[in-house]
Amino acid sequence: MKLSLFLSLLATAGFAAPGPGEISATAYPSIQEAIEANPGRVIHVPSGDYEISAKLRLHTNGSGLVGSGRIIQTNPDEPILEIGGSTDIRVSGLTLTRAKDRMETRQQGLHAVRCQRLRIEDVRVVDNRTAAAAISLDECRESELRGCEVENYSRISIDDRTQNDRYGYAFSCIDGTGIVTDRCNATLIYGCRVIERIMLPTPEVQKQYGLGKFVKKNAVKGTLMNQKVWDEEQVDIWHQGSAIVINAPEASDYTQLIGNYIENAAQGMDIHADHVTIAQNIINKAHIGMKAMHGSRNVLIIGNQFSRNDLWAIGLMPGAAAHPATNGDPYTANADGGSIIANNIISDFGHGNAHWIWGSERSPFKFDSGQDPDDPPLTDVIVQGNVVHCIGAPLYKYAVIIAGGPNTPQNMHFSNNILAPGTAGTANQELKP
Repeated sequence: MKLSLFLSLLATAGFAAPGPGEISATAYPSIQEAIEANPGRVIHVPSGDYEISAKLRLHTNGSGLVGSGRIIQTNPDEPILEIGGSTDIRVSGLTLTRAKDRMETRQQGLHAVRCQRLRIEDVRVVDNRTAAAAISLDECRESELRGCEVENYSRISIDDRTQNDRYGYAFSCIDGTGIVTDRCNATLIYGCRVIERIMLPTPEVQKQYGLGKFVKKNAVKGTLMNQKVWDEEQVDIWHQGSAIVINAPEASDYTQLIGNYIENAAQGMDIHADHVTIAQNIINKAHIGMKAMHGSRNVLIIGNQFSRNDLWAIGLMPGAAAHPATNGDPYTANADGGSIIANNIISDFGHGNAHWIWGSERSPFKFDSGQDPDDPPLTDVIVQGNVVHCIGAPLYKYAVIIAGGPNTPQNMHFSNNILAPGTAGTANQELKP
């Protein structure tokens, strides 16, 4: 048989040969041994299942893992793939998952630390059900996630807030994050899908796992705690986690979230960073479509679809990590604002999975005051050309809520929006052009 015909048959059967310069993992006893024997080379993992019990490690510049193989982690105490301290690493085409009876973990599926020009393309992370994140980037620069899929990333967990004097309790919850970047710069997340199909916020799931019930409580009530909630020892916020988180507001900068699809998240996009572009995404059936807080400056939210959200669709607000300037230097402040919300569509608000939790007192747009008295107010925001579209009776109180109080949002400008009124009207205060 001619070599060209042989390679063609392999490709048709799902066993495509390595590309130029790539090394086949099947030439070695294990994938990790192939990596170690070929530093700086790209390892090709053909179609098939590959069980591991220790994490795979990529740690030399120019190395990579590509192919159509499925890597199955049998050890819940280990990540599946760890990438560390390297430049120009590429991971493409693989499926990362866990053994059927060992899907719950506290580890990441893919964890990258201190990388530059990392490329993760067409990678699937499935059933890595963790309180951490399916895909996690930490202190990385100029990295790209393209066309990746994260599916079933949540688990039952405990949210412990007893070390925080604002709260002082712990409770049972659903938790988990699809993709998180922490202290990263110049990151692109493009065309990814983050979908949860198992842990949905239904009454049956809440009852089965006792979700929201306190499991621990300090002697002193937290400063931000509602007295009724404290006495009843039950909270509504038992669906935790986010599909995509951009974390570390004073260290993360210049992030692009473009063309992603998110379904059944607690929070679709949770932004704690500066200079973030959020464009052409679809966020379907989340409690919160997206929020930017904790000192998120210069956030551009443009041309997105927010469908069937239940708590709010778009929210901007200070948070506990926001703080005023020190020594008169304005660049030392961590403040929210200087942002644009334009040409987004919010549809079918209140028709998601969680309306039974939040009721009809919520709003598609929320612009809030700070969590602490010294939080700088949200300032300088343009809201234009957006549509809140409602078919039938509205399941929300106002289309827009702007919090009052001493640090109410300032210099908010609204123009050319179509905002279907809620049960109490368009907004809780006058919207200034």
